[in-house]
Amino acid sequence: MKNSIRTSILLVFACTCMTVKGQQSIQFTQYIFNAMSVNPAYTGYKEEWFGQLGLRSQWVGLDGAPETGTISIDGIVDPGAKRHGVGLQVMADRLGPQSATSAYANYAFRLRLNDEDTQRLSFGIGAGVTQYSLDGTLLQPNDGGDQLVPPGKISNWVPDIRFGVYYYNPHWYAGVSVMDLLSGDQSNNIFRWDNTTTDNIRRRRHLYFIGGGLINFDNGLKLRPSVLVKEDFKGPTSVDVNAMFIFDNRFWIGAGWRTGVTVFKRDYARFTGDRLSKRNSVSAITQLYVTPTLRIGYSYDYILSRLSGVQNGSHEVTLGITFGRRSNRLLSPRFF
Repeated sequence: MKNSIRTSILLVFACTCMTVKGQQSIQFTQYIFNAMSVNPAYTGYKEEWFGQLGLRSQWVGLDGAPETGTISIDGIVDPGAKRHGVGLQVMADRLGPQSATSAYANYAFRLRLNDEDTQRLSFGIGAGVTQYSLDGTLLQPNDGGDQLVPPGKISNWVPDIRFGVYYYNPHWYAGVSVMDLLSGDQSNNIFRWDNTTTDNIRRRRHLYFIGGGLINFDNGLKLRPSVLVKEDFKGPTSVDVNAMFIFDNRFWIGAGWRTGVTVFKRDYARFTGDRLSKRNSVSAITQLYVTPTLRIGYSYDYILSRLSGVQNGSHEVTLGITFGRRSNRLLSPRFF
């Protein structure tokens, strides 16, 4: 009975996604450690070759809950001028019977804005492809022989591009990007079988804004506040607010709050009266530099919505490593 209840809740969630004809883009709580996942213009920001592995298990204890893994690498190809950043990101995401596997190649052109080289303005582009899949064998319709349910696993490839702009100096940063520009185009159905079609599995086009700063205190203590705004122009605008304390440039610890806000009038408000809950989660986040080149991050999301009673929160782990020869000394530490 318990598993049936959990499955029913998941299906209700999935059906909600279907009604808006598109899913939310993947979002990591620890994007603050590597913003390339939300903005291609961030590529090469660290000015060293950097690799990261990220694993996220969402709504632990709920059957069919989202699971996501990503691996990325980025750096600069001209250590002298540091004008060209390149990167590669591979991501796999699964939600019940549906899954998406994508690979993107990123490029950022980085303009130097001052003689001290502490300010840069970057323009980034990412190009890739995503394979969307739906496994009909994992679905259990009430009526046998439902023509809307595929008899097996179906999949298709969709090309995609993304754009971004990113500015930083030693004290603050800001960036804006458009993600899933082609995958979010719902004008053409990509799944076809038995004369039926569906396109609800594809992610929607999203607009991201990121920003933050760095406040220095005495005795090597720093405070790093940040904000992320995610907009898909269909559901509530998503806002992440985070604050991290940094001790001796080595140990990071902080918290975050994710919620929805009403910025524009939405179609769903005609049916819900804008009573859709916007509460999402609060997070505890930490990162430790085990060595100057190896870092480990962990975060836990506590769900505030009605799902809180049927799952045990979300866990996320990241492993980052800096490698390769350092041809130039970094003029300022990389906290963004």
